[in-house]
Amino acid sequence: MFLVFLNQTIILILTSDLKERLLAQARAEGFSNARITKPESIPEVPDRLEAFLKSGLHGQMKWMENRQAWRGAPKTLWPEVQSVLMLAESYSPKDDPLQNLKDHNIGNISVYARGKDYHDVVKKRLKRLARWLVAEGGGGVKVFVDTAPVAEKPLAQAAGLGWQGKHTNLVSKETGNWMFLGSIFTTLELEPDQAETDHCGNCTRCLDVCPTNAFVAPYKMDARRCISYLTIEHKGPVDHELRSGIGNHIYGCDDCLAVCPWNKFAVEASDIRYAAKDDLAAPRLQDLLALTDKSFRKKFSGSPIKRIGRDRFVRNVLYAVGNSFESDYVPQIEALLSDHDPTIVEAAAWAKQKIILGEN
Repeated sequence: MFLVFLNQTIILILTSDLKERLLAQARAEGFSNARITKPESIPEVPDRLEAFLKSGLHGQMKWMENRQAWRGAPKTLWPEVQSVLMLAESYSPKDDPLQNLKDHNIGNISVYARGKDYHDVVKKRLKRLARWLVAEGGGGVKVFVDTAPVAEKPLAQAAGLGWQGKHTNLVSKETGNWMFLGSIFTTLELEPDQAETDHCGNCTRCLDVCPTNAFVAPYKMDARRCISYLTIEHKGPVDHELRSGIGNHIYGCDDCLAVCPWNKFAVEASDIRYAAKDDLAAPRLQDLLALTDKSFRKKFSGSPIKRIGRDRFVRNVLYAVGNSFESDYVPQIEALLSDHDPTIVEAAAWAKQKIILGEN
């Protein structure tokens, strides 16, 4: 009995030491923060996800339905997982992310998409850290970043990285809400950290600022009205009633993130590759209207924007042009009335009519 107790104590000491070294190594790799949770720490997620999908609030994102079981439970995704290391990496902008909204001749691109594709940067860090963990502690590992069916935000809250704010994104008292999330699943038993609690209080800044009223209630979003969804995920024409609210957002939207008061604690972006490229910090709509498929692929090589393709991107630019009410764009708009893509043709006709009539 004594030997069993002694062995358990030794194992606990060893795993505790490994955890401390792992978290230190995560920071050395460039992550802003790291915490550990258990795969069974989010039992509420399957029911919440089921309700969200049944309500249809996910719009055209059918991939959420296709991998629902995996997303709802980490052990369904990988039965061998015993611990989940959640990691946050800052991409906090140096300048005011809402500044471009004041100039209707500029297209506003979400901060995260102005630099190199974060999927590539974060995944390389995750893989290096995972290799370190295997070398130091053994066991099996799997790494995930964004594109995998992992409930990252609930797991991050369970691990203590932050809490899901009223805008549904993760917020941290230590780093604000400009964070990329990644995870390492491991078969090792590591001591979990304490979950974070909600600190939004009575604040509703993120809900009030939304141009398209995408929030059904605090902590609940209708993705079908969200500008990020509309400009990235939505295929085909956007509902007319939402186009004016899109303004000059041409890829994603940061409005709800930008007004969060917890950003006073935001830390500097951990990698210079997240810094905005000169031609994406404040791109001119005039230049973007002229993009061909070839020039689009060249311009957005290595960028997350590339995945939506030229046609959807130019559709977004046309909505922004229509919202500018600038007649100087009419010749370029008319040229797109004969585009091969019917959605672009419809967007061009809408933009021209809006500029000529001068009506919202």
